[in-house]
Amino acid sequence: MQDSVSTNTTTNTLAQYRDIVNRCKDLYVKKAADYGTSWRVLRAISIVDQVYIKAWRIRQIQETGTQKIGDTIESEFVGIVNYGIIALIQEALPADAGIDLSAEEAKKWYEEKALEIENLMQQKNHDYGEAWRELSQQSFVDLILVKLLRIKQIIANEGQTTVSEGADANFCDIVNYAIFALIKIQEAK
Repeated sequence: MQDSVSTNTTTNTLAQYRDIVNRCKDLYVKKAADYGTSWRVLRAISIVDQVYIKAWRIRQIQETGTQKIGDTIESEFVGIVNYGIIALIQEALPADAGIDLSAEEAKKWYEEKALEIENLMQQKNHDYGEAWRELSQQSFVDLILVKLLRIKQIIANEGQTTVSEGADANFCDIVNYAIFALIKIQEAK
């Protein structure tokens, strides 16, 4: 019985996860149509700062219960997903790649990185038993902020780590935390 429940939860998680990723990708593709791939000029630290701003705003709203800008916590988590994937694309592109990617190329890169992150999520969910379902939205934000501070230190160390994962692994975790938060927001509706 337990295996059946576990399998159903995992199957449901995967469907929920893919639904969120598709929503995030849809926004990414629409913004690429509006702005092109202007994000290509962003250096790693700038992407970290963009995600930090979004996560810190969510934390402020959580703590104060008020906001003056119409963007929702949900839309901020979507932005975190998309900037996290952009960071991974930036890392993977060759140094001499141009700023302008075609819409199709930008979408292909997004899908490739999103699939890598999904695979990581499935491996971790196998080992951790979907423990994330017990976490609060506040914990997801705090974990994202911790990962961002780690990435800032890795950048300050010129990408060198002694025993820790690199910036890319931290961005994968950030994206997964944001997706988990979005799943929980969706379930609460």
